[in-house]
Amino acid sequence: MTDQDLLRYPIGPFRPAEAGGPEARAQQIETLRRLPERLRAAVAGLSDAQLDTPYREGGWTVRQVVHHLADSHANSYIRFKLALTEDWPTIKPYDESAWARLPDSKLPVEGSLLFLDAQHARWVGLLGTMSEADFSRGMVHPERGRSDLGTTLAIYAWHSLHHVAHITRLRERMGW
Repeated sequence: MTDQDLLRYPIGPFRPAEAGGPEARAQQIETLRRLPERLRAAVAGLSDAQLDTPYREGGWTVRQVVHHLADSHANSYIRFKLALTEDWPTIKPYDESAWARLPDSKLPVEGSLLFLDAQHARWVGLLGTMSEADFSRGMVHPERGRSDLGTTLAIYAWHSLHHVAHITRLRERMGW
């Protein structure tokens, strides 16, 4: 990987083989449970100027990453509920970059951190009640096709670690 690739994918790109079975899922659920505390630790003590620093050239600011996690994981939680209550629903995609440019992405990060605390408590609670058959249910993305909930869980566990690493690696590079 190039230096730019390492900045963009600090833990490497997602690999579908990471989905796995019940043991892998338990670890992925734990990753989602711990995201709010890991994210809070990653941004602890950062000034507004630091929060407004992009994690790489052309990338989002730390503040935008925090708000993106709240937006993205809220969408995923709703998609899980749709997939558990409907037969392979077609989900509505959204333009993440456009969302990151909306004025609410400039707000203090505390609102998104609190939101993630509550939202992840509910999501992890739901995930803990799901059966093996439930993880075989899924959704249809209009551009990416079908995705079962087992794979989607793996994606969002990776997504959690991926974005926290954007922030922690930036802090390391900048000496914050």
